[in-house]
Amino acid sequence: MTDELVVVLQDDEAYLFNGLFERVYENLKAKNAVSGGEEMLRLRAYEKLQNLVTRGLVEKKGKTYKGLDGIEKASSAYVAAQQAQQS
Repeated sequence: MTDELVVVLQDDEAYLFNGLFERVYENLKAKNAVSGGEEMLRLRAYEKLQNLVTRGLVEKKGKTYKGLDGIEKASSAYVAAQQAQQS
């Protein structure tokens, strides 16, 4: 879920949560990575998004969200690359 949020938020657009979730949900469906009900996924997406806001990787203005510089640091690929470099 976090990886898909990062992918969508990297495009330098601001999104309302519903629009952001729809893009993420469509990406997950295209990858056959949807499990559980849509409402559960919506809750997980909101929780992950709030975590990104708290970490300073996403800006929240009113009801819109926008990825900031460094948003890619939240992706699992980035974290794995960092861990591989440290090994």
